[in-house]
Amino acid sequence: MYSKERERDVMQEQECTLDVKTIEAAVAGEKWALEKVLEYYGDYIEEMASLDEEQPDGSVKKYVDEDLKQEIILKLLEEIPNFPLEEAKKEAAEE
Repeated sequence: MYSKERERDVMQEQECTLDVKTIEAAVAGEKWALEKVLEYYGDYIEEMASLDEEQPDGSVKKYVDEDLKQEIILKLLEEIPNFPLEEAKKEAAEE
């Protein structure tokens, strides 16, 4: 049986999916859709912006570099309009 925490995680995963309409709206620049894309990729962005810093005692501390995180977010937002939407739709239809 699922624990309450696992059940909550599964529900969040189901709620946070990118459907075709959301992707189309994001490519068109719709604010709500761009926010949903950022939410969808939020954990991945945090992971990519995480750095290890060696401490004086030799231990390693992991932290999120907020400047790097913002750079990644900006780059993603810049590239969304370039997403090959028609090509992706064609490939999806062939499957």
